[in-house]
Amino acid sequence: MNLELITKQVCNLSRTVGSFIKKEIRNIKFTDIEHKGIHNFVTYVDKASEKRLVSELSKILPEAGFIAEENSDYKKGELYNWIIDPLDGTTNFIHSLPMYSISIALMKNNEIISGVIYEINLQECFYTWKGSSAFLNGNPIKVTETKKINDTLLATGFPYYDYDRLEEYMELFKYFMRNTHGIRRLGSAAVDLAYVACGRFDGFYEYGLNAWDVSAGALLVKQAGGKITDFSGTDNYIYGKEIIASNSNVYEEFLNVIKRFF
Repeated sequence: MNLELITKQVCNLSRTVGSFIKKEIRNIKFTDIEHKGIHNFVTYVDKASEKRLVSELSKILPEAGFIAEENSDYKKGELYNWIIDPLDGTTNFIHSLPMYSISIALMKNNEIISGVIYEINLQECFYTWKGSSAFLNGNPIKVTETKKINDTLLATGFPYYDYDRLEEYMELFKYFMRNTHGIRRLGSAAVDLAYVACGRFDGFYEYGLNAWDVSAGALLVKQAGGKITDFSGTDNYIYGKEIIASNSNVYEEFLNVIKRFF
């Protein structure tokens, strides 16, 4: 299997579908917005994007199945599965805020072997595959070399339905407000992880995420020299609904701070 070729085909596909999404922002209406849950939205654009991705990815790797955000009825593959978020940042999209993306990962058994994140507004394609460096529009990227939490710029996401851990989250948020260069909340976890991989953020943490939110970004961070775990420091970040990502220098301090509050 030529993972480099497959990954670059996925990059091209992401750009094509991203162009469709960008055009549709002019057409989206309030009546097009559906509610999947509390503050959890979906539009015809999400669904159409996913259908296009599934159709074309099936041609790239016919034996692969799908784990996708908008449709749980896709057949799972015995060995390979695509993990797809067709529009990460739907809330931003419906409010015309320019930060939303497509995230696609290829999983072999339980290992992510290829990852692509396409940020649609800046036309930035982040990609990597097993055994490779990580890239942004053809240029190699690396995580930062920051050594102390006090010198970091962090990203996070605000919980929008799971409030059981809100008190712990807010206490941790206050700590990082006082002890970092700042915290940013972009509204797309996939982009947050891509920005850790390319050195724009030193670290990222969030709980309540799904596999399609983090799979591609987690591989990007690792291939860019970073570290990815759950809040306990283990590898259960794809399905465990909590993730921290950072460079390797600051990781231990970052993890220990999070453990103090969670």
